[in-house]
Amino acid sequence: MKRKFVVANWKSNKTEVEAKNWFAELKVEDLRLTNKEVIICSPFTVLPILKSLIINHNSNIKLGAQDISPFDEGAYTGEVNGKEIRELAQFVIVGHSERRKNFSESNDVINAKINEALKNQLTPIICVSSLEQAKALDNKVQNNTQVIIVYEPLFAIGSGIPDTPENADQMAKSIKNIVGEIPILYGGSVTSANINEFSKMPNIDGALIGKASLDAKEFYAIIQNA
Repeated sequence: MKRKFVVANWKSNKTEVEAKNWFAELKVEDLRLTNKEVIICSPFTVLPILKSLIINHNSNIKLGAQDISPFDEGAYTGEVNGKEIRELAQFVIVGHSERRKNFSESNDVINAKINEALKNQLTPIICVSSLEQAKALDNKVQNNTQVIIVYEPLFAIGSGIPDTPENADQMAKSIKNIVGEIPILYGGSVTSANINEFSKMPNIDGALIGKASLDAKEFYAIIQNA
């Protein structure tokens, strides 16, 4: 049985109080996590409280940040570097389409962030929307078991219209032909109703969930159905 990744991307949502309430509603003690790696990628501001809640509940849930500085520590006002993230999380999302679009992140910037993540023993969850973006990834990604890649078609993000499992699987296979045998996830309008159709595909190793992950009960159902 293959290992499945279920990754929540909260984006720019949730205060500390809201994060506490979400975690309480998730009922982590009832989760079936056999062969499943559940990762919550939250805003930097709530990573400390989530880490505390996970420890207090003796949970196997992991934490991830949603971004990382392309620079090391130093005079980079406003940036959060890999060394700082590593104190709170084990994963970090890199190259999400929203950052490529809204913050004009280039392939060079994304590769710099990948290198900073790897240097600080963080697993980068790298988002790509095309084979061209996969081909542009740093050579350090090749066959690197410390890397996860997400295929996220632009039309499916936040639209409520996911790609077909068959097409997503073919894209995952094509991406693996480029980067080697590393986990490939699907992202884009994933819900508890369709997660199983994607996760059972032979080349898809899980999913990155955006909007649906903000509802704890829905995210619980997604984990159970994956």
